[in-house]
Amino acid sequence: MVSYKDLGLVNSKELFAKAINGGYAIPAFNFNNMEQMQAIIQACVETKSPVILQVSSGARKYANQTLLRYMAQGAVQYAKELGVNIPIVLHLDHGDSFELCKSCIEYGFSSVMIDGSHLPYDENVALTKKVVDFAHQHDVTVEGELGVLAGVEDDVCAEEHTYTKPEEVEDFVKRTGVDSLAISIGTSHGAYKFKPGQNPQIRLDILREIEKRIPGFPIVLHGSSSVPQDIVAEINKYGGKLVDSIGIPEDQLREASKSAVCKINIDSDGRLAMTAAIRKVFVEKPEEFDPRKYLGPAREKLKELYKHKVVNVLGSNDQA
Repeated sequence: MVSYKDLGLVNSKELFAKAINGGYAIPAFNFNNMEQMQAIIQACVETKSPVILQVSSGARKYANQTLLRYMAQGAVQYAKELGVNIPIVLHLDHGDSFELCKSCIEYGFSSVMIDGSHLPYDENVALTKKVVDFAHQHDVTVEGELGVLAGVEDDVCAEEHTYTKPEEVEDFVKRTGVDSLAISIGTSHGAYKFKPGQNPQIRLDILREIEKRIPGFPIVLHGSSSVPQDIVAEINKYGGKLVDSIGIPEDQLREASKSAVCKINIDSDGRLAMTAAIRKVFVEKPEEFDPRKYLGPAREKLKELYKHKVVNVLGSNDQA
């Protein structure tokens, strides 16, 4: 058992309380490798933002659980080296079992998500409570989920979209003891969220109704990449085939972040930014074979994207 506190990490409790009072959201950026981690820390140090380093089950398999722990510990030291001691959370994204959540906690995660949203309501409650009871023994925060987001991202896949029922949230929070709640109000996983001609709208009316029922309780939005069309165009210009990929308008996310939404997950936008930069190098410099020469530009583009998200979408700059 490794405590996240020994790694220099924090849990999300105080960060969320400050975010709700301050009218901003904490960025939850997914990472799988060193370049992504560097870009996230550089962006958040330069903007003085707290950050949630987010790891999916797939990322954990890809990068190795032990290496991820040391990368998170390294991220804390890296931020200090860059000059700002920003709060850093290491969070499991979309944990699908008690065993996975328990393992992550034992490996030094400071926060976990247990996603039982695909289960019948009472089974979701029981599974979430089981994770909460274990996590709270180690001062680890837990995110639960009600409602189902459509789309595909790593191991998470759903064809149908089910909005969160406001009438369930109070009972769910009370019976499970979760620290935050991911809700479904119109966001979607992956890059192919909507089709051209559609007008994506977050259901802020559902969000407001949920806020009335659990006032001041931390709310999380998944699937919140905006799929920047200039980046999509750049990928396609350099040989990609991203057709009809449209995301969530950033102005709607900014509006949501002024409410009890205090954590917003962004993954696909980062993947797109890195891919665009790498494709550009491969086309313009086909003789290049040094990974640093294409992963370096990819890291830089990712950093600039995340700085934009922090300042213009989430409003978490200067809150470290």
